[in-house]
Amino acid sequence: MLKPLGDRIIVTVDKEEEKTVGGIVLANNAKEKPQTAEVVAVGAGETTPEGKVLPLTVKTGDKILFDKYAGSEVKYDDKDYLILHEKDIMAIVE
Repeated sequence: MLKPLGDRIIVTVDKEEEKTVGGIVLANNAKEKPQTAEVVAVGAGETTPEGKVLPLTVKTGDKILFDKYAGSEVKYDDKDYLILHEKDIMAIVE
């Protein structure tokens, strides 16, 4: 498994819905920008200039909301992941 460093977080992105409730197919530009994902791994946290490690707010298993264009996509063991910084996360979905 991948182990993120620092304040990075590895997530699996939830699939986007292609249709509305009424069955209308949406164009790519009509879809909402924010996306949800599940956190699969978290780094140790951000290190301050004094050397203190600040723990991350999110934990493995959390559902999060992030901006669609944030992070870097990676493929590992034939699975797609997204690596984000904690600052790219907008909310934890409860």
